[in-house]
Amino acid sequence: MVTVPQAADRLGRNPETIRRWIRSGRLRATKVGTQHMIDERDLESLSEESISQIRLPDAWRVSRSGEPAPNWVDLLHQARRER
Repeated sequence: MVTVPQAADRLGRNPETIRRWIRSGRLRATKVGTQHMIDERDLESLSEESISQIRLPDAWRVSRSGEPAPNWVDLLHQARRER
């Protein structure tokens, strides 16, 4: 089990985003006292799900010169994980 701040750190997200996901039902959590605890398996499945849902628009896949453009979404997620 991990806490909201730990989950946020692992996913490269803000803790409030994790709390929003819990409130909306997107992420399962158990409340222990005043703190939400998240099962690591639920966190892993959410991580895989959110990455697989991201798809770049066709216009972003090719640069103006016609060469393949970098996947900006993947680069953003990578930069957030490296923080």
